[in-house]
Amino acid sequence: WLKHFGSERDPSLPPPRKRRRDSTGAMSHRKFERPRHGSLGFLPRKRTKHVFGKIKSFPKDDKSKKPHFTAFMTYKAGMTHIVRDVDRPGSKLHKKEIAEAVSILEAPPMIVVGFVGYVETPRGLRALTSVWAGHLSEECKRRFYRAWFRSKQKAFTKYQKRWAEAGKSGEAAPMAAEIERAKKYCQVIRAICHTQIGKVKIGVKKAHLKEIQINGGSTADKVDFA
Repeated sequence: WLKHFGSERDPSLPPPRKRRRDSTGAMSHRKFERPRHGSLGFLPRKRTKHVFGKIKSFPKDDKSKKPHFTAFMTYKAGMTHIVRDVDRPGSKLHKKEIAEAVSILEAPPMIVVGFVGYVETPRGLRALTSVWAGHLSEECKRRFYRAWFRSKQKAFTKYQKRWAEAGKSGEAAPMAAEIERAKKYCQVIRAICHTQIGKVKIGVKKAHLKEIQINGGSTADKVDFA
């Protein structure tokens, strides 16, 4: 130290960094000498098999607002870029223009074909009842079959018959008992929605179904909204 600096070392300074060595005097493990780049939590880095992601949580319900949907399904049509002004105080890019990549989404209107009512239990939500519409489109029924053209295409025919019989008997509304049961006991209402994939023109005929939670208002308001 005296040879290089000509004076004693300042004791307030931190000690010089020592290289890690094992008992044989060789260098330490590679993870100290050359750390890897990127998190292993994102492996494997490959294209997903799923068409769309899973909704792991919905926004918190606020009963003071009107009933409304909390999600929507869209299809990615392509990508482009935009030039925008950055509003980020403290950054070097503040009040400057940058070019960013953006996705273009195609969002045909969705169709609600039913709802599921859930009750809150100590173990989480439990489905109490579900009500479907009296008529389902062909693109929705195709989702329930692996090969639509080879099947008998009888999905929901018995359910549709029950709807027709309930309408002839002069009831207030088909499946009225299940609807009232949902209004009385359920705390969470999620609508069963499907996309109109025929309007997207991507060569697919099966619609995509999803449960979308309805927030706002009382349980009866949510059921009426669905």
